[in-house]
Amino acid sequence: MIITTRTRLLATAISLFAVAAPALAQDNAAADPAVQDAGQEEDEIVVTGSMLRQSDTATPSPVTVVTAETLDQRGLNTVQDAVQQLSSNNGPALTNSFTANGAFAGGASAVSLRGLSTSSTLVLFDGLRAAYFPLADDGSRNFVDLNTIPDDIVDRVEVLRDGASSSYGADAIAGVVNIITRREFRGVAGRVEAGIAETGIGANQRLTLTAGTGDLDTNGYNAYLSGFYLRSEAVYNKDLRAPFNSDDLRGICSDRTGALQCGPNNMMNGLDGDNQFPNLGFVIGTSTFFVRPYDAANANALGRYQILNPTAGCRVGTSYSPTAAELTGSNNGSVPTRLCQQDTTNAYAPVTPNIERFGASARFTAKIGDSAEAYALFNFQQSTTNFTGGPAAIRANANTGIRYPRFSTATNAGAVAPGSFALSLPIYVCPQGVGSANGLNTGCTAANGVLNPNNPFAAQGQVARLVGTLADTRTFNETRSRVYRAAFGINGSIFDDWTYRFDATAMHTDLRLRTDGFVYIQHLLDAIAQGTYNFVNPERNSAAIRDYLSPENITHDSSDLYQAQLTVTKKLFDLPGGPLQLGFGGSIFYEAVDAPSANDDYNGPTQRYFTLNAFGTKGHRTVTSAFAEINAPIVDMLEVNASGRYDHYSSGQSAFSPKIGAKFTPIREVALRGTYSRGFRIPSFGEANALPTTGFVSQSVSNIPAAFLAQYGANCRPDNAAGCPGYITVYAIGLTTLASPDLKPEKSRSFTAGLLFEPIRNLTLTVDYFNIRKTGAITAPSSDPAISAYYAGTPIPAGYNVIVDAPDPNHPTAKPRIAFVESQLINANTIKSEGVDFGVNFTHDFGGFRWTSNLDASLILELSTTFPDGSKETYVDTLGNFNLTAGSGTFRWRGTWQNTVETGPLMLTGTVNYVGGYDLSAMDQGTDYHDCGLAPDYVGCRVKRYVTVDLNATIKVTDNFSFYMNAINLFDAMPGVDPVTYGAFNYNAVQVGNNILGRQYRAGAKFRF
Repeated sequence: MIITTRTRLLATAISLFAVAAPALAQDNAAADPAVQDAGQEEDEIVVTGSMLRQSDTATPSPVTVVTAETLDQRGLNTVQDAVQQLSSNNGPALTNSFTANGAFAGGASAVSLRGLSTSSTLVLFDGLRAAYFPLADDGSRNFVDLNTIPDDIVDRVEVLRDGASSSYGADAIAGVVNIITRREFRGVAGRVEAGIAETGIGANQRLTLTAGTGDLDTNGYNAYLSGFYLRSEAVYNKDLRAPFNSDDLRGICSDRTGALQCGPNNMMNGLDGDNQFPNLGFVIGTSTFFVRPYDAANANALGRYQILNPTAGCRVGTSYSPTAAELTGSNNGSVPTRLCQQDTTNAYAPVTPNIERFGASARFTAKIGDSAEAYALFNFQQSTTNFTGGPAAIRANANTGIRYPRFSTATNAGAVAPGSFALSLPIYVCPQGVGSANGLNTGCTAANGVLNPNNPFAAQGQVARLVGTLADTRTFNETRSRVYRAAFGINGSIFDDWTYRFDATAMHTDLRLRTDGFVYIQHLLDAIAQGTYNFVNPERNSAAIRDYLSPENITHDSSDLYQAQLTVTKKLFDLPGGPLQLGFGGSIFYEAVDAPSANDDYNGPTQRYFTLNAFGTKGHRTVTSAFAEINAPIVDMLEVNASGRYDHYSSGQSAFSPKIGAKFTPIREVALRGTYSRGFRIPSFGEANALPTTGFVSQSVSNIPAAFLAQYGANCRPDNAAGCPGYITVYAIGLTTLASPDLKPEKSRSFTAGLLFEPIRNLTLTVDYFNIRKTGAITAPSSDPAISAYYAGTPIPAGYNVIVDAPDPNHPTAKPRIAFVESQLINANTIKSEGVDFGVNFTHDFGGFRWTSNLDASLILELSTTFPDGSKETYVDTLGNFNLTAGSGTFRWRGTWQNTVETGPLMLTGTVNYVGGYDLSAMDQGTDYHDCGLAPDYVGCRVKRYVTVDLNATIKVTDNFSFYMNAINLFDAMPGVDPVTYGAFNYNAVQVGNNILGRQYRAGAKFRF
């Protein structure tokens, strides 16, 4: 027998938990587990993943329950925070902090079970589907926004950690998060709380009030009304501590490469670790304008970037005159005597946005006769997020090659032909409408114009290339979503042994995106041609001029979901182990998304904004489904459950999803369980019918053929950047993804195997293994073949389109570099996720106090992609997969350990949160597994594990009134430095979350009458 490394790792992990659990039971007494495997209640209930009622809720499928009490004990003030901290949430989760970093789906939060992305986890409200967030994650993945959960009326969250397409249809490949609201509420209850970080940042407040009347059992009805308000202030990088607050990274050093290397000073005109200027001049993102003298006759640059008005000093940043020693070895041409140094991260970069939410919910529930119950539930919620960004950027080269087909056409009819133009200050300006074409000033001469006052080289007959940002304008981003939801249902019994349940829901999301301060290209061209904008002294521009150059842009997006569902169940007859139950039903739902682009290209490339996200999609479909389930307790020790579902989409796809599970209980203390299922994920609206989306990735010279490098001579080799700096060294290529209406559903196969062990009363240990494989996974093909072919001068392979950048003025005869590579989504890859979940729950009453302990942990053994040619990439414990996880990484371990002590009026809860570290490599970024291939020289190969501790104390003053205080990140733990991860500066936002704010305090009061 060959024992593999994975087998040894799995065996070791199981052994450690098996050994540790009895010690935990001995040393730690407890009350009810805050997060536990479903199965603690005695009454018959319906558990997520089944339509049949049962008393033993430790089902064949593993289910985790997070109760409303859990949130209070842990000091979590929203359900979305609790879901984000699930140990099974891994990889490409979407946190609120991504709002402040240019995310496609800004203003939203989503969960990613098993590391399989947000689109493979299904989120339900009371067992019914919810409308998608109108914008898609990375422009392709649809998901339900966790911020739309009405926190104040949530009773519990059930997380099915297993495939569930046989019960719910599409998207339930990795699991299901089911938000279950309160059935009834009596009396009046509310809370007032406020919190802030120890350093005075991130202030937040919450108010809730719920009132209800009527007892279902006594009065036959219950009605309640609930409302809430929540607010959280924005945090910027300048508010954080080093190294998360500055572009000057010289304080980060490592001897990993054999010699001590320190980080770069990425400030504009900043000194590096050797006290030299590595980048003299323009840096993207600076808030100062620069021009370069330009010889129009031969298109050669005649100098370096310079401040447009050097006599005015530095409007933003610090004025600096370099010394001769600091200029030694500089290869950037002539150097001005005055520079402007600026730390753009410290000056502008946001960490979390301003968040404001408020909403109201109302529910009425009534008994109908002796055998039926009906309810109606209404929810409204508004959520607004906004932040102010850096100065508005303009680009020296405006590439016009990306084509955006209209939704109504199947072809690229009317698309813009590839090309580009350079932004430059001409020699002459003309009155409006004279001598210009589309604002390009092509016909303006000395005869009909005057020398351009913004061009300091106009008198010498030279145009000046315009680059940089608007010193007098800041960008602003805001999302405001309004969610309206209604649900109605009736359930009961007929003919004594038949039960039925009918539910219907309607949900509408109205999303308004408002941006301001972004440069509108045509208006910029007009201002250049007509001389109406003062680039030399921008503070002299009027508000009207600024508004013209950067007009407000408002886009309205929406999504809808309408569903009706009927289920019928019956106990057929008794088996030796109990009643044989049958359930069946049907569902029909309609879903739609209408998200027009905020920056479309329908009228040509100049009718767009610089740097605004151009994603947009529109689509709708109707889905009809039929499903059935049977549960057979064959004998006392063996229970078998089987289910299946058929779904048909109006867009032409259909799928049948079966599942079978079993639980074997040879003795009371031990139960074995397992499931096998098949599932599917329907192509999202973003994947099937969306405008092209572009992401930028660093392109290494390793993919550029040696022949291309050689034609520029030794001075242009990548090991001699002095020859042609920044031209054929590492640079960013835009990868443009085109949607495809011909995509097929992704298919999945999954199985689980678990052990439940209760050696003594009040101590339960669980171990559950999962194995999920997706085939036909939707992906963009690798861009490497197209890149290699272009630089080698060979034909571009079929399925790709290469769009080149404008010629570089520094190297006008060089072959233009690639700007974008276009390719269409395909069903191609196989993705596998494999791992183990562990749980330990213990509670004991010591007389004077009660102690509850709960341990919840997940181990990822494998997350990998296998390609059609048989090659394979694996990502566990690395930053990969960038395509799947957006570079958030795949953590091998994640878990929480919560302990609660109750004595008299005091309840004290401590929670340890653990997220594993990872290697700075990613196989889909051209590196090998665990080869440290993405780590800069100034950091180590690994980002360390991240451990934080939260503490919550509640004092019960009376039966109706209590105070509480939270200390979040009690020991002020800071994460390891990660200069690679997307979505945050020098740290991993998914690993760290709001703990980047440091130690935080929150206090509040609760009442109930």
